[in-house]
Amino acid sequence: MALKLNIDAIRPGMVLAADVLSRDGKVLFASGSALEPWHVQILKTLGIADVEVSEDQSGLPSPAEVLEYVRDFFLYVNPDHPAMQVIFEIAAERTGERTRRGWRLPDLATRRAKNVEHLEDVFGPGQFTPETIVKHETELSSFPDIYFRLKDLLESPSASAKRIADLIAGDVGLSAKLLKLVNSPLYSPAQPVDSISRAVALVGTNELTTLALGITAINYFKDIPPELIDMPTFWRHSLTCAVLALLLAKRRGLPPERFFTAGLLHDVGRLILFKKLPYASTEAMIHARENALPLMEAERILLEFDHTDVSRVLLAEWKFPEQFRDSINHHHDPMDCAQPVDAAIVHLADLMANAVGIADGGMYAVPDLDASAWDLLEMQPTELQALMIEFDAQFEKTLTAFL
Repeated sequence: MALKLNIDAIRPGMVLAADVLSRDGKVLFASGSALEPWHVQILKTLGIADVEVSEDQSGLPSPAEVLEYVRDFFLYVNPDHPAMQVIFEIAAERTGERTRRGWRLPDLATRRAKNVEHLEDVFGPGQFTPETIVKHETELSSFPDIYFRLKDLLESPSASAKRIADLIAGDVGLSAKLLKLVNSPLYSPAQPVDSISRAVALVGTNELTTLALGITAINYFKDIPPELIDMPTFWRHSLTCAVLALLLAKRRGLPPERFFTAGLLHDVGRLILFKKLPYASTEAMIHARENALPLMEAERILLEFDHTDVSRVLLAEWKFPEQFRDSINHHHDPMDCAQPVDAAIVHLADLMANAVGIADGGMYAVPDLDASAWDLLEMQPTELQALMIEFDAQFEKTLTAFL
């Protein structure tokens, strides 16, 4: 069966039931084609008034099925909080849009971790604490030297923009990523930035150094067991949190680069858990999925601590600035932070990144919103929709530049 629909009713993911012809009779798109966003745009541009689509849209889920699927991720939250209601709507809209482009809703019984029977935890049950895990990690692996050189130079009275630019430029991989980032939509320079010295002039010495520290930290994690997690997926979530934290910080008039880097590294403790406790980490992931819990709650149940307890020790060992590391360590309990607004920004960014990730195949429940932290940010729930418009305008190109 076929339906004849006005072009304004056409959505990506719909399947053509008849050829779409140009005015001179040539086939533009053949029957059976699944429409992509660019197809729809071309049809509108060419003035096509209506097209025939298959009544059976190849088993695409109904709006009710999408809502039920997304609701499963929000079982842990307070559904009556106005901000959570908007965040749920955002997640449902994005998931529905992706299904209309042909995405199939994943089976919630599946989990991201594969067979890890061949992997061994470094510590046995009851033998590990955040301190012992981090001590073992830092004894085996040294943090990149350029991080400490940058930190020392930044704290030196003789620091200058030129000296910092020269130091960063000396690391080819780091400088290449920084230049890609500075040329991304996050900054949208009027002209391409082709040198670190120009990047310093555009962004600022302290700000560029903060970004450099974040990139350096990312490069440290190269040996996570692939059975546990797909690292591009992990960094996509981290970068989503980073961009959202940057946008929230801008709204508060706070240094956006610091919050970008905090968002980027907010789950750094989890990476150490993956490295040192792959089997226990898998058990936590299974428990979280089976019980519709946020992953950090499953960590607390099975490990008796969570990834922020690990990052608290790790970031102190790496000598990250105290205010910076506090915003990471308290992103699940922002009101316990000495600077609660800082942690509240990362808290909200992480929560929204989890909600956005549902449409990317996310597997874990969305953490609840701390109502007091929300009040600190002095936002209206409707502002979150505008925030996502800003996010969408920047994210994909920033992801390409960064990863």
